[in-house]
Amino acid sequence: MSASAVFILDVKGKPLISRNYKGDVAMSEIEHFMPLLMQREEEGSLAPLLSHGRVHFLWIKHSNLYLVATTLKNANASLVYSFLYKTVETTDSKILQEYITQQGNKLETGKSRVPPTVTNAVSWRSEGIKYKKNEVFIDVIESVNLLVNANGSVLLSEIVGTIKLKVFLSGMPELRLGLNDRVLFELTGLSGNKNKSVELEDVKFHQCVRLSRFDNDRTISFIPPDGDFELMSYRLSTQVKPLIWIESVIEKFSHSRVEIMVKAKGQFKKQSVANGVEISVPVPSDADSPRFKTSVGSAKYVPEKNIVIWSIKSFPGGKEYLMRAHFGLPSVEKEEEEGRPPIGVKFEIPYFTVSGIQVRYMKIIEKSGYQALPWVRYITQSGDYQLRTS
Repeated sequence: MSASAVFILDVKGKPLISRNYKGDVAMSEIEHFMPLLMQREEEGSLAPLLSHGRVHFLWIKHSNLYLVATTLKNANASLVYSFLYKTVETTDSKILQEYITQQGNKLETGKSRVPPTVTNAVSWRSEGIKYKKNEVFIDVIESVNLLVNANGSVLLSEIVGTIKLKVFLSGMPELRLGLNDRVLFELTGLSGNKNKSVELEDVKFHQCVRLSRFDNDRTISFIPPDGDFELMSYRLSTQVKPLIWIESVIEKFSHSRVEIMVKAKGQFKKQSVANGVEISVPVPSDADSPRFKTSVGSAKYVPEKNIVIWSIKSFPGGKEYLMRAHFGLPSVEKEEEEGRPPIGVKFEIPYFTVSGIQVRYMKIIEKSGYQALPWVRYITQSGDYQLRTS
């Protein structure tokens, strides 16, 4: 180990855990770390390596914790940073909480308690977890990134998906998740017109997933952490039909006022509803005296951002709505020079995924043989969703 000592500090710089490896640097040196960090932060010269005299602090921040290694000169910095990042990667935050508490404890000699995860091969889950009701909640969330040019052509189209779990299961259960994965369907001969499948790209898994098994037969098998965690993420580079289509027309009257008409159309299934829709329409920076008329929802002028936000609480698929905005405009010419930023759209559509991904099954196997209920929820939401106007 190249480090003399390693510390885990709370957000105020108080040591929570420390380990002295070499004994060549006084443990009290860590008291200089936080003042030095704050000073460098104020000066705008913060660096991953800070020095106090002959002692160097190599540090990283994870959530509300600082992991700090102290060294003397000629230490192998890359090895030290590799160790710090490995500590973060291989130790689940819930497991750290078994070591770290904010409460004082009376020391009882002869009774040392080792967190069960230290001796357990599954470092992200403790033994002895018990629930009266065993349940798993699965959220499949897809964000749509879209950029449409002024001619109505799609320049960028991408789906970024995550599968998040909320686990309330007793014991040490094994879970197996089945998706309509195209590669799996082809391996098992399920591909065909009756079985709709999706081709997942850039798949990333939580450390609990057995990667060798997934690589072998596409089975997503794992012993889950307790509570909330992100099981996997994926991406699909596919041509997505814009879920909410926007058209805008700008009319100028002499040199004193301008009218902006915006039409929004829901281009998704009629049985689905987009919630919390916000359409951000750019307006000239010197616009004033706003007046609005909407067929649904409400419009608000946000002068500090030079936009009008049209809010629609509930937007059913297949529907079309209109918004008209009237502004006084001292100088039309200035707006021409500025150019026009794109219209941005925010939305969330529950019970729907744009890719068509489906959870086919969730098997829960535990040696005690209890019955557990899996619940699945699908959500499609806007990511970076922009439409340019002519």
